[in-house]
Amino acid sequence: MSKADRAPYVLEPDEARTIAEHVLAVSRAYPSFDDPGLMLDLPYLAGQLPYGVQRHLREFAMGDRAGYCVVRGHLVDQERIGPTPEHWRARHRPGPEFPEEILLLLYSALLGEPFGWATQQDGVLVHDIFPVRAHENDQLGLGSRELLTWHTEDAFHPYRGDFLLLAALRNPDHVPTTVGELDVSALSPHDVDVLFQERFHIAPDESHLPKNNSTGTRGGRFDGIQRMLDEQRPVAVLFGDREAPCLRLDPYFMAEPTDAEAARAFRAIVEHVDARMRPVVADVGDLLVLNNHRAVHGRLPFRARYDGTDRWLKRVCVTADLAKSRDMRAGAESRLLG
Repeated sequence: MSKADRAPYVLEPDEARTIAEHVLAVSRAYPSFDDPGLMLDLPYLAGQLPYGVQRHLREFAMGDRAGYCVVRGHLVDQERIGPTPEHWRARHRPGPEFPEEILLLLYSALLGEPFGWATQQDGVLVHDIFPVRAHENDQLGLGSRELLTWHTEDAFHPYRGDFLLLAALRNPDHVPTTVGELDVSALSPHDVDVLFQERFHIAPDESHLPKNNSTGTRGGRFDGIQRMLDEQRPVAVLFGDREAPCLRLDPYFMAEPTDAEAARAFRAIVEHVDARMRPVVADVGDLLVLNNHRAVHGRLPFRARYDGTDRWLKRVCVTADLAKSRDMRAGAESRLLG
């Protein structure tokens, strides 16, 4: 898949039916994410998806240049999943949309290993994204009225995901996700040199803070986040291949550097990426897959309805190397960092 190739993979009707039947069967065989066999069986279960969509996602991942790809045409039973919830807290797990969450995990297994955060949404593996009235002006996926500033997902963290999967259960107002990619040739060689140096600071975003979780600070799960806030270790914005570098950027949670050289390079890359942002609408049944090293993403503001029909996405992070985060997981079998 070339960087210029933005054609989505559109499921044929028989592919969509096969996938819908498969995820329903899997959701009945494995009662929750805590089932010990589910994660072990994910690659086998993913191998039963239609070959065309498997090939599309593998080409995207192995190509390692495109920032995103889209799969369209999944069937979502609106009556079964019920209304868009008012909040993720106090929801019964698994909910009626468990088959759609299973689908995200199956696609994750084609790209790597799904994982979550003990510091986000009380440690569920697959996150909800829908407007919550109390957060409508916040820099969170649960916001609506304010622009969700573009960012690398969990940019502050050394174990941030390699891929981010977003599946639309509904989106009646066609609210777009914004996606932007880097064209390093547009930056000066000197600015690129500076951006490869550890001269920048990224603070944890607010979704990882105790105030946005109902578990409070029990068990020390937020200790690592607090250490990052306290230490403010410098990081590089660019890394990897100089001719096609990966990026790590979250301007809203980054203070402009105090030295003029780094500040100039920081402003240059932010202005460049900002100019390249484009809307990508994930409507009902669409899957948006982001390469978290190649693309940043955000969301345009919208007016939420709060009547059960609002935009509702599911989100999961994927890593190509789960072992690297072993020091932050409770056990080898755990998929939660923190």
